[in-house]
Amino acid sequence: MSMSALGADMQKTQLSSNQTCIKMSEMNLTLQMRELWAEHVIWTRMFIMSVADNTTDKTVVTERLLKNYEDMADALKPYYGNDKASKFGDLIEEHLLIAAGLVEAAKAGNSTAAADAEKKWYENADEIAAFESSINPNWNKTALTTMWHDHLKLTKDEAVARLTMNYTADIAAFDQIETLANMMADSMTEGIRKQFPDKFQK
Repeated sequence: MSMSALGADMQKTQLSSNQTCIKMSEMNLTLQMRELWAEHVIWTRMFIMSVADNTTDKTVVTERLLKNYEDMADALKPYYGNDKASKFGDLIEEHLLIAAGLVEAAKAGNSTAAADAEKKWYENADEIAAFESSINPNWNKTALTTMWHDHLKLTKDEAVARLTMNYTADIAAFDQIETLANMMADSMTEGIRKQFPDKFQK
């Protein structure tokens, strides 16, 4: 998508009927959240590919993937302070580590370990949704839980397709993951904007 198309999409999504233009502070937060979620799914994909294809970059890819939880926590600190932001970051770290373990177990053919990891993965997703809704009343727990569960399902579909060398399905799953990631990013942006209107005056 071109930058002009992206800008038009964001403007259409975020402008309310009584606004004539989007504020720069709102645009900056939208771009920040979309970038963080893009990195989240892209580096998860890179990790899946590294494991599936037995490449030698797994260590550095893992390091870059795990930087995402720190960056997400940092993005929330101006609004929720260090403690709540760090708690969110810890939950995202757990989400990423469980996902990594699930992919590794699936690659090794260890169905028991894979099933255990998947169970913990969904429990973690529920924790994330509950925590988000507890710190921002504009983040609906049910809607968040659905988005997180969809994110997990699509990521598993992506991993299975890659591990079985079904590259068409792999790409199709990632296309859906990208779309959902934008939705999750925008829901965070909108919730923050509504909760802290004084921070978005310019």
